[in-house]
Amino acid sequence: MRRILVFTHTGRQEAIAAAIETCGLLDAAGVKPVMRRKDHEAVLAASPGMQAHIEILDQDCTMDEVDLGVVLGGDGSVLRAAELVRQAPLPLVGVNLGHVGFLAEAERSELVSTVDALVSGAYSVEERMTIEVKVWLDNVCLAETWALNEAAVEKANRERMIEVVIEVDGRPISTFGCDGVVMATPTGSTAYAFSAGGPVVWPEVAALIMVPISAHALFAKPLVVSPDSVMAVETLTRSEAGAVLWCDGRRTIDLPPGARIEVTRSDMPVRLARLNTTPFSERLVKKFELPIQGWRGPADEDDRRPATTALPVIGPGFQSIEPHHKDEPGIPLVARDETKQ
Repeated sequence: MRRILVFTHTGRQEAIAAAIETCGLLDAAGVKPVMRRKDHEAVLAASPGMQAHIEILDQDCTMDEVDLGVVLGGDGSVLRAAELVRQAPLPLVGVNLGHVGFLAEAERSELVSTVDALVSGAYSVEERMTIEVKVWLDNVCLAETWALNEAAVEKANRERMIEVVIEVDGRPISTFGCDGVVMATPTGSTAYAFSAGGPVVWPEVAALIMVPISAHALFAKPLVVSPDSVMAVETLTRSEAGAVLWCDGRRTIDLPPGARIEVTRSDMPVRLARLNTTPFSERLVKKFELPIQGWRGPADEDDRRPATTALPVIGPGFQSIEPHHKDEPGIPLVARDETKQ
């Protein structure tokens, strides 16, 4: 029997109602819904009759017996679910109950069709890059974790900036005071890194991103580096300002002065189930409600035709412009008439 794990936000009645509907649809289709104990208790409190239809994870079945995970909530709910299934590895599909929901594949209004597609296997699975994050102090590793979106070094106190050195591949780039530095994946480029002024990177692009936050510096631009690079941020000891590391807004550690945070590409991705092949550019427009009025688009191949009059690249009457000679300072750049020399 197929099993699908249902994650829900137990603090929202809308999410609990969506979980009850999802479990009912799965059970009617002959697929056994599975829930964590906490989620199971929240659903039973709202609908006691569902108890006979839902299995409890790690009691009635193990993660290895589950085929897929459905996440009912926003991007935060997807990130929480990714923590639990990353090592399985279990594909996740998000149903957006939040605001933007970049990690979600469907909206709440599409729940019935989403469940039908999952039951029939009408989905593909894509792998999203994750990063490994290590905190060092005096050559001792204080902590090690991972992130799907980003690792963010931030000031701990509102009133004081932190001073950092940013580094790529063992070479320093710049030193400045700032509110923090975000080190992100392409998936995270539309999250915290985007809010800090970083670039939007298509998910299939293999790259790492470093974005300073409110840096007090002339050169503090976002950097896009090789996926094989090692990005690092060192907090300076000359400042007493405290710093903290956040990974996906979920895992955190206080950073002592002189701490070094290293970020590399992880060998263990997060798997997301895709129900359609909508281009990322279209998702970008939809999620951010971008204006696209006036767009005409490329012409169809059958409608394209060559120009009626050929346009010459260069013809009679054109003159070549030579650069300044080193021995002729101050002479303006003009066209030379070679026939008069």
